[in-house]
Amino acid sequence: MAKYIPVIGMEIHAELKTKSKMFCTCPNGYELQKEPNKNVCPVCMAHPGTLPTINEQAVEWTILVGLALDCQIAKKTKFDRKNYFYPDLPKGYQISQYDQPLTSGGNINIDGKDIGITRIHLEEDTGKLAHGQNSSLIDLSRAGTPLIELVTDPVIKSAKEAKDFCQVYQQILRYLEISEADMEKGQMRCEANISMQEAGKFAIEGSEVKPLLDYKLSAKVELKNINSFRAMERAVEYEIKRQTKILENNEPLVQETRGWDEDKQKTFSQRIKETAADYRYFPEPDLPPLEISDDLIVKLKASLPELPHKKLKRFIAQFNFKPEDAKILISDKDLADYAEQVVSELIGWLISLPETEGTEEEIWAKEGKKLSKIISNWLISRLFKHLNDEKVPIKNSKITPENFAELITLIYHNRINNLAAQKVLEEMFKTGDSPTGIMEKNDLGQVDDKADLQKTIEIVVNNNQKVVADYKAGKEVALKFLMGQVMKETKGKANPQTIQDLLKKKLA
Repeated sequence: MAKYIPVIGMEIHAELKTKSKMFCTCPNGYELQKEPNKNVCPVCMAHPGTLPTINEQAVEWTILVGLALDCQIAKKTKFDRKNYFYPDLPKGYQISQYDQPLTSGGNINIDGKDIGITRIHLEEDTGKLAHGQNSSLIDLSRAGTPLIELVTDPVIKSAKEAKDFCQVYQQILRYLEISEADMEKGQMRCEANISMQEAGKFAIEGSEVKPLLDYKLSAKVELKNINSFRAMERAVEYEIKRQTKILENNEPLVQETRGWDEDKQKTFSQRIKETAADYRYFPEPDLPPLEISDDLIVKLKASLPELPHKKLKRFIAQFNFKPEDAKILISDKDLADYAEQVVSELIGWLISLPETEGTEEEIWAKEGKKLSKIISNWLISRLFKHLNDEKVPIKNSKITPENFAELITLIYHNRINNLAAQKVLEEMFKTGDSPTGIMEKNDLGQVDDKADLQKTIEIVVNNNQKVVADYKAGKEVALKFLMGQVMKETKGKANPQTIQDLLKKKLA
């Protein structure tokens, strides 16, 4: 058993995509932050005499996140002043929440383990600093953007668990359609609080790490400025090793804030970590306390969409997707919606064809696993390639779910072979045309007439007697060569399985 155990808690900030900023009427949006100090007003620049007003939509969306994560919603809440002096904070304080957050409690399940949530509160974002060699520039276009901060209990035990938590939380925010939560754009910022504690000498009670007997807790370090999930995992792993080495050498740990150097793949010290007392919190005098009604909570709860973990279970149970495939398909809300529409359209296509027998329920009961395997394979392995190569999101694809379902139907009924289907998909991606139209225009329909194939096989066998002799001598690779020659003669339109069966019969 390891002597030192990682104790990790996450703080995750996410920008809300409301129409206006948190406490003023300036429009809100990432694209509006491109020009420095353009999207500003006297309120978000903290001019003397200006007063803030509360963004109602931001309050409701914070409650919505809380409901999605089974949090308790505060009936009475307020805003506080968090005082600290930094150039990107023109007021000298940030309007945030301290002892009465909008939501508390709740959890997110990661691989069967509930990660407890201490709180989710609402605040305003700061401006940005651009540091040069001899100067620093301030951009306040981002200042005042609505920001929700989620704080977990210190129950995360590994770098992977920290990364997985952040990824699932990002999914939930996107499913709720309240934040783009793009880490590279700074719309979601993940910070990890890490300490290494000696095994058996501490206990975790709710959001607190408490020493047992006379044990003195090791200092914790906050990791900031991490802009990807991969960097998050590596930074936490590095910090666990760094702190463990220091403790094993009986050296003191410093409570500090550290950044992540992607080039050097190591953390570096930024500043000594502040405590809550350093911020001198007190109630915001320019904003009234809020009372959250039961009617509002009921209304917001009724608006919750199907969340990722529930959709995952349904995709497996209802559509027979393998768990690993279902996890990929639900990872993005637009992709999950697209996949579900494909399944719905597919049933319609199958029922319309004379080769298909039975009702919708009978077809799916009999062939559901086979159909879901074809769908997931062509979505994940084939369509993804085109989307990624061209950097096109699924919602902007020219291929409609109906046309994609039609292609799956052609493949399922062997009207087109795998190679030809890939050519059809490529053309569909470029033009948005129907697969049947493309197949017929380019004469890509599968040749499955055994009489015609036998004639072609006869010619191939007569022209390749040495290869035939190799096959009869036990060289299986010779059969693949002959199959390739038949495919060449049929311009790739023959059914490979039919070719193999006829060849083996011919050479038996």
